[in-house]
Amino acid sequence: MRTLSFTVTQDQAGHTLGSLLQTQLGISDSLLARLKRREQGICLNGQRAYTTARPLAGDLVQVQIGDDPVKRAPPMAFPLSILYEDPDILVLNKPSGMAVHASTRSPGELTLENALSYYLPPDAAPHPVSRLDRGTTGVMAWAKNGYMHHRLQALFHTQALSKSYLALCLGSPPEAHGHIQLPIGFAPGSRYQRAVVPVGQAAHTEYLLLGRRGTLSLVRLLPHTGRTHQLRVHMASIGCPLAGDWLYGTEDPTLIARPALHSHRLTLIHPITGDALNLTAPPPEDLIRLFPDLASLPEEKLLV
Repeated sequence: MRTLSFTVTQDQAGHTLGSLLQTQLGISDSLLARLKRREQGICLNGQRAYTTARPLAGDLVQVQIGDDPVKRAPPMAFPLSILYEDPDILVLNKPSGMAVHASTRSPGELTLENALSYYLPPDAAPHPVSRLDRGTTGVMAWAKNGYMHHRLQALFHTQALSKSYLALCLGSPPEAHGHIQLPIGFAPGSRYQRAVVPVGQAAHTEYLLLGRRGTLSLVRLLPHTGRTHQLRVHMASIGCPLAGDWLYGTEDPTLIARPALHSHRLTLIHPITGDALNLTAPPPEDLIRLFPDLASLPEEKLLV
């Protein structure tokens, strides 16, 4: 089982073990409760310890952060495109047309959960850090255990973790750079489709126009909140629906068979190592076909 350890410093000495685990490792209340029940969940100098213990400077603290056995999706082989991997985090380049989870509408369908069940060892418990729609391509982060999922979720929409997208829109935004701050909720009469509604949740999208080609605009999108279908709803609300967006724009398989949205970049300060990760997924072929300049745009322009 995945284990983390640290040596108690002089400043940490005298504090309870429970408080150190929460302040130094970011252990959640629910994980701390599970650790207390495990035989070797919390150890001090190799011996089982209680959260009320007060370690001394130089003592070694070890904690089992792995998950209890869970039922995983049936394993199915699929060649994953992995951008980054360590003992706690996996970042992949998601293909178009692949769902994250199984649904009752498509039982037995190959999903990313199935592919990760095949790829990861049996003791891993993959959790998507954020979800991408079936048609969306690009960077997608997964935590390999509940502990890392909790740590990464806490970083979302902070300076320690951010995502940016590339989108092809029909029409052009009113300004080259702008912010859309409109609340999003369920569309009237629907339990799936979203819309800008007065009683919706606060939502904030930043956009930057990168170029035009005919009726298409290439935009970089930065979500400052994480509402369902936020980018698609917000761009449609300013008269620039995503090309191919059958739900919020116009379905046109002859143009593109999916909403033209690509998760391009993830920046992350690793919660354990403190390393800065900067991960990108190259634009997919269907977007390049519609906007050939994408293949030659300098990376610094895409990341402005």
